[in-house]
Amino acid sequence: MQSRYRYLLRLVLFVSDLLLINTAFAASYFLTVSKSIDIYGNDTYRNAFLICNLIWLFASSVVGMYRSSSLDDLIGIYRATWRSVVVHGAILIAYLAFSKNIDISRGFVISLYGLYTLFFLISRFAGTVLEFIITRRYRIGRPVAVLGRNSTSLRLAGMLEKSQSYKFEGFLEDEDTLFVGDNGDLVPAACKEIARAATLGVQEVYVSLTPDRMSAARALLDEAEKQCVRLKFVPDLSGSLTAPFSVSYIGDFPVISLRHEPLENVDNRFKKRMFDILFSSMVIIFVLSWLVPLLAILIKLESPGPIFFKQLRSGRNNLPFWCFKFRSMHVNNDSDKVQAKKGDSRITKIGAFLRKTSLDEFPQFFNVLIGDMSIVGPRPHMLKHTEQYSAIIDRYMVRQFLKPGITGWAQVNGFRGETKDQVLMEKRVEHDIWYMENWSSMLDVKVIFMTVINIFKGEENAG
Repeated sequence: MQSRYRYLLRLVLFVSDLLLINTAFAASYFLTVSKSIDIYGNDTYRNAFLICNLIWLFASSVVGMYRSSSLDDLIGIYRATWRSVVVHGAILIAYLAFSKNIDISRGFVISLYGLYTLFFLISRFAGTVLEFIITRRYRIGRPVAVLGRNSTSLRLAGMLEKSQSYKFEGFLEDEDTLFVGDNGDLVPAACKEIARAATLGVQEVYVSLTPDRMSAARALLDEAEKQCVRLKFVPDLSGSLTAPFSVSYIGDFPVISLRHEPLENVDNRFKKRMFDILFSSMVIIFVLSWLVPLLAILIKLESPGPIFFKQLRSGRNNLPFWCFKFRSMHVNNDSDKVQAKKGDSRITKIGAFLRKTSLDEFPQFFNVLIGDMSIVGPRPHMLKHTEQYSAIIDRYMVRQFLKPGITGWAQVNGFRGETKDQVLMEKRVEHDIWYMENWSSMLDVKVIFMTVINIFKGEENAG
């Protein structure tokens, strides 16, 4: 439940950020364009002023700047802030590059983002100090307590202690005892502890119950409401389910998922897709526009055949799609059957260079743009390999829940290229599943940087 303080923080942060970005815009205009802040007297900068505000609303929405989850701790606020600025900068620069709005000076853009950085640093630092003073001086958190001790209630207590939305008053019962006697009535100790909670001013009491003890919920709730205390129940499934799990709802029905998948969240999928579109578009426009004609000549000069090689590969949800590459081999009939090996005689000289530098994968940015692939994800395998390995490797098909990627967590950790034995494929699958369960925007950025570093270092398995 969101506290009034947290709601007020969202509102204040939103309003102050709008004031901040507009002040930065006016200051940059004054410093680099005109010794005046009369932006509306200049049509070009008046339009840019409106665009900057719209982009900020979009960027902050995409990264969840003002969501409650982003405001749970200071680290979340700082992370969401700099992500919003980066997205804002990328969109504004793309807008200026593709529009005819050439009257916006580079000095203005540099000054604008320099002031954004400075103002946000000052704003967030001041906010940190202010929040520290408020939390120390006032009781802004909702007073809560936990009744009973078990593994789930201990983890819950740890979370409540760290949250700034709650003021954890401790446990009401030192042991995980039975709250209801054989006759169906609450035991005196439970009644006493609930009454003590009311005396302490506790507004909410959390009780963790195993499924076989949920029958006690009604009696506990009735007693708590007599004392004007809200009672919340947290199901303790730790004894029944050994794997980590999450609970969601379909209507009124709780649904338990035993696998954590951040990309099942539509907001996360939207952020990843927007990044894929922006990144792939930039590569296609600024790299492939001149790289394709150049490599086309070199590929054609060495061997007859098409410039591009396309192959059916396994995509998201195991649906096949045409995966594109620059052709790195002589035309042959075994490309869909036999995996390329290091030193393969089918590989041309220019093909060896393309594979070594990973340039052969660049046409897959077209796959990303049309939505068959992502920049980062499990590498797509030939249909034959999917059929082969799914029969002998546990959880192999789990990796097919995601869109395949041009690069991936497995590849930057050394599991790239030819898979000579089953153990190597098992390691690749293990890394792909880890990526799926731990996805974040920053993890994608990390994989991209590691990929670039590996390209310049040279990869042993890239042949």
